[in-house]
Amino acid sequence: MLTSAHPTGVLTVGNGDIALTVDVSGLQTFPSFHELVPDPHRVARDGLSGLPEQRPRDFDADDFQIPLRTQSSWGWYETRPDRELRIEDTATLYETSRGPVPYLDRMGLQRAGDPIAGEFVPGAWYHFNPRRAHLGRLALVRPDGTELGDPAALSDVRTELDLWSGTIHATYVLDGERVSVTTVADPHEHRFAVRVESGLLPRGWGVAWVFDEQPDDLAAFELPLANKTVWDERTPGHWIARRTVEALAYSVGVRTTGGLREEGESAVARADGAVVEVVVTLTPDHHGPHGQAGFSAVLEAARTWWAGYWSGGGAVSLDGSTDERAAELERRLVLSQYLTAVNSAGATPPAESGLTYNTWSGKFHLEMHWWHAAHFPMWGRGRLLERSLRWYHRALEAARATARRQGYRGARWPKQTDPSARESPSHIGVFLLWQQPHVIHLLELLRGEGHGRGESFLREHYPLVEATADFMADFAEERDGSFTLPPPLIPAQESYLLDRATNSDPTFELAYWSWALGVANEWRARLGLEPDGEWDRVARNLRRPAVLPDGTYAALATPPLLIRKDHPSMLMALGWLPDTYLVDPDTMSATLDSVWERWDLQSSWGWDYPVMAMTAARLGDAGRALGALLLPSPKNVFLPNGHNPQMPGFLTIYLPANGGLLAAMAHLAAVVERGAELPGGWVITSEGLTTLKASQR
Repeated sequence: MLTSAHPTGVLTVGNGDIALTVDVSGLQTFPSFHELVPDPHRVARDGLSGLPEQRPRDFDADDFQIPLRTQSSWGWYETRPDRELRIEDTATLYETSRGPVPYLDRMGLQRAGDPIAGEFVPGAWYHFNPRRAHLGRLALVRPDGTELGDPAALSDVRTELDLWSGTIHATYVLDGERVSVTTVADPHEHRFAVRVESGLLPRGWGVAWVFDEQPDDLAAFELPLANKTVWDERTPGHWIARRTVEALAYSVGVRTTGGLREEGESAVARADGAVVEVVVTLTPDHHGPHGQAGFSAVLEAARTWWAGYWSGGGAVSLDGSTDERAAELERRLVLSQYLTAVNSAGATPPAESGLTYNTWSGKFHLEMHWWHAAHFPMWGRGRLLERSLRWYHRALEAARATARRQGYRGARWPKQTDPSARESPSHIGVFLLWQQPHVIHLLELLRGEGHGRGESFLREHYPLVEATADFMADFAEERDGSFTLPPPLIPAQESYLLDRATNSDPTFELAYWSWALGVANEWRARLGLEPDGEWDRVARNLRRPAVLPDGTYAALATPPLLIRKDHPSMLMALGWLPDTYLVDPDTMSATLDSVWERWDLQSSWGWDYPVMAMTAARLGDAGRALGALLLPSPKNVFLPNGHNPQMPGFLTIYLPANGGLLAAMAHLAAVVERGAELPGGWVITSEGLTTLKASQR
């Protein structure tokens, strides 16, 4: 519930494939008040690695803003460069034991809008393109069509998200009149519905659908965007516009119980009486929005869907807890379930900020897909993860092409990409490995949730498992009777960027390789196929992770061995993963102690606390797991709307933290169910939650 305006005071409705974020007006009336400051590509100027020493060390909610956007899984556009560019010109050859291997790493550290050295222009363009489009905005407007601008015009504000129905209710006083707004998203269609009740309406106030300029900054070498809107179908109370942004074309249908007027490119709905309803439908084609749904139909569909969402799946109860932090943990758990369903459950993997606004041009990061969506099958809602599996099948050929270009078998999944599955040039992302086994991990979670599922599930998705495992086995190199993960690479802890040409054998990735290749052969056995000998040989003979003189795990086997900043990724080798022969629980316990006592948590990220919690839970320490989830840290703050801010001016929400929290709670609930002792003041009961168990390996 919001009772005053704040730059982070927003609420979102959506269905996983489209979302609309509103301010205290219940609409998107005050966009400039919520706009990101400084520009949204600040991180590109400071280094896309987000190196810890470059992050602000002291900030609070007043340093953040959350923009008002309407975004979808299908709405993407590309800018036009002022010269011909080729993605081949973004590659650097790295020497390996198999010969030179190309990596698309020539993109520099520029900010979009700044001058860019000519050699980095192709990398910059391909990195920032395509971009997820802001499709339009619903705003309350004055009788003359102008917008309000300042939320101080509203008084006596109460704007509340009803989680049970996925509906936002806003009431306030404006210009001496009471205003009531209800906003809701259709759970099945790309559609939003609004009902406004106010004495302002007979005075000429209205609700406008506004086409804004695209908010992403343009680079210095990009031509101005070509935008066009044509309202070419008009019947009383129902207009359809064809909107183009460069090559992106989509349709917008505005249906109202009042009348429509064109004001600029906007369509404004006005009514003679004190009530007006507006339904906006968006479609990614030229055929026009379909259906005749009105406000009541959309509202009822949302009520039905969300009631089923909360009534089904798994559940955790902290009832009976007396620890004063229990209410806060419960709040985070409930709001995270809502936010991930709205932002992270679509037909493609989500961006780190979901459908709320663009980070990294709205592209999605496959190493983060686990953090967004692995909790869905853990909480009995695997169907929401399954929505995105078709994208992996469509992307498979592109991933195979990347592997072929580099001389490997199988499919090499990109780190940062878009619906096309084209790899984005990056001085970091192209060297990451830990996204490779994710599709196996996610499929195994789905299989576990479904208690084996059927043979049709295994056969349908086995091509993903096989292509992934083929690359993983081929990437590993045999040396002196064991297998190594060779350079160039950057581990999940991206602090080792500068050593990418020499990094090898990161602790977490070694364990992940062994586990995932073993699971891939288990899939073969379930399908009646003989085990793949190469997969098995690599899985059983990977080098053991490096151990430091103090008896704790290093991050990787080559200098500098361990940097105590950023992600403590070596913890993920136990807890986030089930048991493997490579990881010793006592050594991992000492490693967790060391992280707890000596890590620079100011430099961490929002999903690092769930990592610590999952490792603690796997080691049987439920108290420390709870402590990790609630650890006081600037990166472990959750705003009143449930969002986890990370970096002012850029990453002002971070959905991997929300998904990670839910995954960690599933792990914690599992060990409590098996008898782990909780600290005083805590009671945790659960039903319908699953995690991967060591017996599944």
